[in-house]
Amino acid sequence: MRREVCRWTVSCLFFGWQLHAAATGLQVQTLDGAGKPLADVVVYAEPDSPATLARATGTAQIEQKGLKFIPLVSVIQTGTTILFPNNDRVRHHIYSYSPAHKFDQKLYSGQAAAPQVFDRAGTVVLGCNIHDRMVAYVKVVDTPYFAKSDSNGMVQIELPAGARYTVRAWHYNAAGGATAEQPLSLKAGETGATLNFRIALKTLAPDDSALQ
Repeated sequence: MRREVCRWTVSCLFFGWQLHAAATGLQVQTLDGAGKPLADVVVYAEPDSPATLARATGTAQIEQKGLKFIPLVSVIQTGTTILFPNNDRVRHHIYSYSPAHKFDQKLYSGQAAAPQVFDRAGTVVLGCNIHDRMVAYVKVVDTPYFAKSDSNGMVQIELPAGARYTVRAWHYNAAGGATAEQPLSLKAGETGATLNFRIALKTLAPDDSALQ
């Protein structure tokens, strides 16, 4: 029995090592036009051969608290359901007119908002009919390989090696609304890759600063 356990353990460890060896850690640095770290940049890698990508079935959450949407920026894969709990003491009326996902959730409080399934790739801008300064952004992507930059402008994504990708970087306040992109080719056995993106931002009017 001990020998069987030992064989099973060694086999599992070897199999796990193979899975780990087949993945490459992509590190991305995102900067603004002045070269400073830029947070809330959505970075996603689309394989050149995406036919085998599975559709998402999970959930995410955007809450309303302090008369704000939290988080300001979300990134999800197509097929993901988003919940919209209202944790304020006032009611909200959330909506989106974005082509990627249009909806209109009437006045509600607590957990009464209907969950929304985001089944089309694109950018969705959320607002509140009662509180005009409330805004949030949802980037819906077809790939499961995505992340959002932290306060240091850093992103980490695990990618299968031995494939080619187009890596895109999107920020809600990018000048001209452009999405930067770079090609990436990962060889089999490669364990690390690094990319850098610099994104010029629009200049905000003083009255718009409260929206960020």
